[in-house]
Amino acid sequence: MRKLWALPAMVMLVACGGGGGSSNNVAQPVTSVSDWLIPVDRVVDGGPGRDGIPSIDNPLFVPLDQAEVRPEDLVIGIKAGDEVKAIPHDIMDWHEVLNDNLQTEPVVLSYCPLTGSALLWKATPSDPDVTFGVSGLLFNSNLILFDRETGSHWLQMRGQSVEGLRRGEMPETLPLVETRFDTWQEMYPNSLVLSRMTGFTRSYDNYPYNDFRSSPDLLFAVEPFDTRLFEKARVLGVQMNNVARAYEIQRSSIGIEVINDSIDGVPIVVVLSAGKNFGAIFERTLDDGTVLTFSPSSEPLPTVMTDDEGNTWDVFGEALTGLRTAERLPLTKSHTAYWYAWAAFHPGTEIHDG
Repeated sequence: MRKLWALPAMVMLVACGGGGGSSNNVAQPVTSVSDWLIPVDRVVDGGPGRDGIPSIDNPLFVPLDQAEVRPEDLVIGIKAGDEVKAIPHDIMDWHEVLNDNLQTEPVVLSYCPLTGSALLWKATPSDPDVTFGVSGLLFNSNLILFDRETGSHWLQMRGQSVEGLRRGEMPETLPLVETRFDTWQEMYPNSLVLSRMTGFTRSYDNYPYNDFRSSPDLLFAVEPFDTRLFEKARVLGVQMNNVARAYEIQRSSIGIEVINDSIDGVPIVVVLSAGKNFGAIFERTLDDGTVLTFSPSSEPLPTVMTDDEGNTWDVFGEALTGLRTAERLPLTKSHTAYWYAWAAFHPGTEIHDG
């Protein structure tokens, strides 16, 4: 097991629950007798408490050419119909939860800097104006959210409420893409971008964890701990039933690589690019039973792949041209995360060897 960091107190209070107030970074376990779906002795209190890390509840989006984002910076891209938005990692590193609307429907975007994972959910509690926040609690280093309607706790990478009145509920997950800002610009030049005018004063130009992204060291212990890949390698992971597989993004092609694969008997397509720094996974079986085979597209972005029927598709799994225009590939239970975190949540993950 790699050593655990001890970081300055200022840094410890700003992301994924911070890390506690002691100089040796010993996180305090939660001792509540509440009925959790995860081992309560491994739920730790990071220090700042509920809303100690403020969520963004009234986001302001600006045109892409007004965004304060460097070309190489990572953004989280979301798309619903003609509504296209990019949310910079630089902002989410400091806030972790964004409450927003997509086509008037409330959604919650969460990003955990410690596990490198972003997920987009429909906001499921009964109050249509409900918002989510940062609880200050962690499990396997991963963000635990809470909803402000019931106070229930939601484990991000599990995609489920693990404690409270909503216990056991799993919100509907929506597609997102993490990629470089210049790649996103090329894909969606009319995109809006989350502004740094969040209502809070934060040093968005500065990453709050020093060299955490490149260091093998962790802030909190995880279980199990898998050393088959570098701890902070960004992997695109997918789970089908009880089978999980990971694809390392930086080991993919500099251009666009398309992998026709299957997992637990389900045909899937994986599209990756190390150079453009993105990945996505979809099922290959359409509603009419057709199983498509894909290859990289030579068309300009946002087209990333074509199929054996001649249709072209974008990174959100939507057909852009061909007889299947506007059809969508079925989503999979997949997302990007640091290897150590994905492997802790999915023990025994198979690693795609290329």
